[in-house]
Amino acid sequence: MNTTNHPTMQAIILNDFGGAEEFSAAVFPLPIPGDNEVLVKIVATAFNPIDYQMRQGATERKRMHSPILGREFSGVVVSTGKNVSGFVPGDAVMAASGSMGSNGTYATHISVPAEILVHKPANISFEAAAAMPVAALTALQCYKRLHLAANAQVFITGAAGGVGLVLVKMLLAAGFRHMVVTAGNAQSKEQLLTAGLTDAQIIDYHQPELAKIILQQQHGQLFDACIDLVGGRLSLLCAQVLRTNGIYQDVTALSTVEGRELLFHKGATIINISNYAYSLNGQLQYYGDGLRQVAIMMEKGLLTPSPVEIMGGLSVETVQQSHLQLEQNNSKDRKLVMTVLSADDAY
Repeated sequence: MNTTNHPTMQAIILNDFGGAEEFSAAVFPLPIPGDNEVLVKIVATAFNPIDYQMRQGATERKRMHSPILGREFSGVVVSTGKNVSGFVPGDAVMAASGSMGSNGTYATHISVPAEILVHKPANISFEAAAAMPVAALTALQCYKRLHLAANAQVFITGAAGGVGLVLVKMLLAAGFRHMVVTAGNAQSKEQLLTAGLTDAQIIDYHQPELAKIILQQQHGQLFDACIDLVGGRLSLLCAQVLRTNGIYQDVTALSTVEGRELLFHKGATIINISNYAYSLNGQLQYYGDGLRQVAIMMEKGLLTPSPVEIMGGLSVETVQQSHLQLEQNNSKDRKLVMTVLSADDAY
């Protein structure tokens, strides 16, 4: 990170891999944007499961590039590099920064490549905008790589989560009507009904003999595609209800040995969904292009923000509580958001 000793920014840092107690507050040099970068004051950031997986030192730690975690944000442009066009100080923006920024988003500032940054839709809040980029880009990739007609039979696990809810709305906007999805509680079901699904399309995954129930409801018709946003035992469920030579989209890399074996026997096409692939190849324009498509859909009302829960301001306590909620699977299908600065302070 190219920095100077002055001025500075506030941040929450991870001191070592382990529990949530490893976070502390710190002061960092303010990033200096490169020629093709934009310096942004962060108004809000959202938490993702990869955050606590990094904190624990799991495989995801390989994507860490800073002791400041956090991978998506909304904010206001402070300054731009000399080669940047399309952004000026004061612009409201959002991005899925991942490991492409100067640091993570548990901070008051970040410098990011201009290619990944987009203008925030005027009809959504900074908090809602901060919660959209990662989930929306994942959902958009799922949708684009299906290559199916709108009359295809599609099955989605974990549809009320951050990615799932956006994906369901995208598919409905594109004319897909033959969808069956799983949900685990009444709140999740209500969110999916609000998104536009019918009661008959939503299956409680806690039921025994789930594959049998689903196929009975389908009158024995298997699915053309299964989009697995959960993994584990639900990867086997996907394999059981998928047709021969069907499509299995793996978003978690948590499929089971039994599930993979059945997918092999069915001759399934397996599509691994990963937004990180593009940054590894230096294809940064992918992120900006995709997020602009999402922003346009939101401006037109085709996509609406997912439910968010404001966890608090920039503090060690806010980060700790958010990590614990995600780790304990207690987010109740809401995107957890930290308000870093007020919008008034950012301008």
